[in-house]
Amino acid sequence: MTTKATRLVIVTEKILHKEITRIIDAAGATGYTVTAAGGKGSRNVRSSGQPLVADSYPNIKIEVITADPAVAKQIADDVAARYFDNFSGITWLDEIEVHRLHKFQRQG
Repeated sequence: MTTKATRLVIVTEKILHKEITRIIDAAGATGYTVTAAGGKGSRNVRSSGQPLVADSYPNIKIEVITADPAVAKQIADDVAARYFDNFSGITWLDEIEVHRLHKFQRQG
């Protein structure tokens, strides 16, 4: 059986990895997934031209799943306010369905 949850996706510069994951942890999310990202946006193509190796990509995609949509929105708002005036980035929220919702709920 699935239950509704919220997924926050953040695509931004790799240099912000530690700062953004601190924001995620402080907001009470139970975890996140980070992957290398590349592509084309309003600032054109961002790619190192190197082989497909995580360290060669200047951007990352961070995904957070939470049972509480307010937590996801708080993280997105905080990241955008702190960093997106000076760094490239975008966030979006999706309503999703997950198995084992308890894995995405803060305990205690």
